[in-house]
Amino acid sequence: MTGLDDRAIDDEDGTDRTAPVWAVFGDLMSGLVGAFVLILVGVLVMQMDLVASLQAEVQKRQQEEQRRMALEKALAIPLQNGRVTLDNGRIGISGSVLFALNSDELRPEGRQILQSLVPPLQVYLGERDEMLMVSGFTDDRPVQATNQRFADNLELSAQRALTVTRALIQEGMPPQRVFSAAFGAEQPVASNGDEKGRALNRRVEMAPVPKATASKVPGRE
Repeated sequence: MTGLDDRAIDDEDGTDRTAPVWAVFGDLMSGLVGAFVLILVGVLVMQMDLVASLQAEVQKRQQEEQRRMALEKALAIPLQNGRVTLDNGRIGISGSVLFALNSDELRPEGRQILQSLVPPLQVYLGERDEMLMVSGFTDDRPVQATNQRFADNLELSAQRALTVTRALIQEGMPPQRVFSAAFGAEQPVASNGDEKGRALNRRVEMAPVPKATASKVPGRE
């Protein structure tokens, strides 16, 4: 029995047969540890990317809030008078204040409003090296058949935006700081189902935009 036991344990040359088993086990453990380290590194990288994204989003929101507050401060007097509105960085003026129905001729009251906006906007744009996009909008009703000046609402909105842009330049806005865009009946802010909603949709908006954005605006006039 002793001889059989010895043969079960030892090789003819006396080498322990269990040694390769421990070597394989060690390699397996090394592989598992390596895989665990790779997974851990991957998780840490993902967490770092997530933290960086959150920080960038928080910084972006803070910059937008600071920008909005600065614009409100610059337009404090016109906003207080109720002649203009400010919504998400867009300065709105009712079309009826600026123009008569189906007309692109600026009313005297409208010119006074634009005149009051130029000084604060000029300072605001200059400090940030931004441009002012002047956008024209209409309701969804077709241009009156008796009015042969405009083919459709898009052309009417374009001419109104151009009229406001030229008026701003005449009142002192540097030409390189302002441009116009036309949207016609697109992008309504209210329902066109009644006159109240249509009146809200007939409007001109002005929005400070970065120069890179300004050069890519579709429909730029």
